[in-house]
Amino acid sequence: MIKNDSIELRRDCDALLIPSGVKISIQKGTLVMITQALGSSYTVYVNGNLARIAGKDGDALNMVILEETDINEFLGTTEEKVWEVMKQCFDPEIPVNIVDLGLVYECNIVADSNDKQQVMIKMTLTAAGCGMGPVLVADLEQRIRAISEISDVKIELVFDPPWERSKMSDVAKLQLGML
Repeated sequence: MIKNDSIELRRDCDALLIPSGVKISIQKGTLVMITQALGSSYTVYVNGNLARIAGKDGDALNMVILEETDINEFLGTTEEKVWEVMKQCFDPEIPVNIVDLGLVYECNIVADSNDKQQVMIKMTLTAAGCGMGPVLVADLEQRIRAISEISDVKIELVFDPPWERSKMSDVAKLQLGML
């Protein structure tokens, strides 16, 4: 979603600068422009920068509060739930989820001794120097840990092989006007 009008922030609001991932506070009355609202967060253009605002702060933007859906209500196997969760994680600069962007290289799910399952993921970023990497990893880990069948999550950020556009799904290419 892109909203071309400037919006005056209704209250102080925490955000993360993109792509550095540095935490900032945007003051009430600051003019911002929403560039996307995906994955339960808003990306805004503010003072010449992009910033990510949590969906729970949608009211500060005079928008709806973007709630997290309960993945445990999703009917499917644990693996299907994990992939569904990964499709809810978005690069804040690109309106495509991390799966369709081709950032997830491996996803292994193994049973543990407590009748639960462990998830091990290898993923990359579109650019090795992106400061949002730790933010994306933490977001993904938190979402996967919410799955009741999961006991542990390990996400490894790798850069070999480096990401390239050919790793994107056709869906992603279509969304970005590359098909």
